Amino acid sequence: MIIWLASYPKSGNTWVRSFLSAYYYSVDGNFSFELLKKIKQFPNKEFFDQKLKSVHEASTNWLVAQKRIKEEKKIYFLKTHNIFGAYKGNNFTTPEFTAGAIYVVRDPRNVLTSLMNHYSLSEDEALKMINSIYRNLKDEQDNENYSSYSFISSWANNYNSWKKQKNIKTLFIKYEDIENDTDNTFSRILNFTNKIIKKENIINKDKFKRAIETTTFDVLKKKEANEGFNEAVYSKKDGKIKPFFYLGNQNNYKKLLKVKTTNSIEKLFYSEMKELKYL
Repeated sequence: MIIWLASYPKSGNTWVRSFLSAYYYSVDGNFSFELLKKIKQFPNKEFFDQKLKSVHEASTNWLVAQKRIKEEKKIYFLKTHNIFGAYKGNNFTTPEFTAGAIYVVRDPRNVLTSLMNHYSLSEDEALKMINSIYRNLKDEQDNENYSSYSFISSWANNYNSWKKQKNIKTLFIKYEDIENDTDNTFSRILNFTNKIIKKENIINKDKFKRAIETTTFDVLKKKEANEGFNEAVYSKKDGKIKPFFYLGNQNNYKKLLKVKTTNSIEKLFYSEMKELKYL
């Protein structure tokens, strides 16, 4: 069975994934990039036994792959940016294969600045991306293989798709709460996941503390600088690898975005931002 770590891109999913991998898959809570391999991204080609040559082929195999995971009779954390929904009648997931989900949401104004860095986009390009209801992601290194195809849609559609579904128990976490109230927010996450996996609901305080200490943004940024990080993206524009861990708490849209862009985001996503108390 699967516990999804879901989010729109650049919303803090990797931070949660790093913490969970350090807490559940290390002996002492010390994080390493190697541990992230325990929490894979879905979909990607390692879950399929053949090359998928179209979006239709990819979507018809989502549940086939998840059925194989269920048959292993283990709980797996899987990261995804896919919306909760279906492509031409092919569901992304169902309660049959899903034990629960954690959805990480972030102020879209700061998401946009991170998208600009990660995907080498201008403000206008990033604004177009975050509002595109047809937006998808796939491995650009293998254009003929759709195994990694994710339909992310817009920031609002992505969030609403997971929020409005009623069939899967989902914990919603704000990136800003991880940043400003780290201990309590990660405690909420562990209490949620421990209950799902039927683990004794007692948090190992020493391991918990160490997992937090070794997955702060500054530690991860320094670790990437020293060791590299295989999830960093190559920029076609300048021929360089873009740092995955970029600004952290210095990512302040007020200093980085034009007022016109900020106003556009607030108008586009007014309902969701007000609900989340971003406005």
